[in-house]
Amino acid sequence: MSKLEIIGLRKEFAQGKTSVVALEDCSLALAENEFVSLVGTSGCGKSTMLSIAAGLQDATDGEVLIDGSPVDGPGRDRGLVFQSYTLFPWLTTAQNVEFALRGTRAERVSVAREHLDLVGLSDFADAYPSQLSGGMKQRVAIARALSYRPEVLLMDEPFGALDALTRGVMQELLTKVWERHRLTVLLVTHDVEEAVYVSDRVLVMTNRPGRIKDEIPVELPRPRTHDLVKAPEFVELAGRVLDSIRSESLAAAHIEG
Repeated sequence: MSKLEIIGLRKEFAQGKTSVVALEDCSLALAENEFVSLVGTSGCGKSTMLSIAAGLQDATDGEVLIDGSPVDGPGRDRGLVFQSYTLFPWLTTAQNVEFALRGTRAERVSVAREHLDLVGLSDFADAYPSQLSGGMKQRVAIARALSYRPEVLLMDEPFGALDALTRGVMQELLTKVWERHRLTVLLVTHDVEEAVYVSDRVLVMTNRPGRIKDEIPVELPRPRTHDLVKAPEFVELAGRVLDSIRSESLAAAHIEG
């Protein structure tokens, strides 16, 4: 049984007297502890699909299953990380992580410390979000999402607002955290190198209405470091993903490739 399964998903948005179909017959499945990235042209429905999987939007048709059970709203079985950090500015780093937790005060403090250590922020437990860099804020968001032990982690462009150097550091951190925690991850990104670097598979979507067009396995050794991006096999895989997305971009512009 798949850990996360999306079956025949359709999403239609009303637009005045007409409607727009964002997703049409979109299906995918993620195995337990698998890391999968979802890429495609802008507006193809990547974030919409992730939002439906998170239970934040309803599908027009189709279903989302976690361990075979239908998703009918948000749940603690799914952790969420978005491009915006969504931290509470009046809480410290540790308190932001503790906010998602249950249990006694001592238990919450212990779990928060464990996860701040996991993302390298133990020394900033008492700092407020305004005192943190963008990369540090996103590390807090990741620590918080992992702290209550979700079975699936859903990430929507988590590093999109970061500069290139910080983004690279965060990608390496994410792979190390995943290798330690080993949970199922679905990442939406527009960065092809990021998708190849972190993933076991990369799924490419068509133009709107979105559906899965290509599945590209990433059979690169783990653990991974950023030296890998210079390897010929990495460059070849990134090229395959880029070519698949590019063909959709050309089709949308009515240009022959």
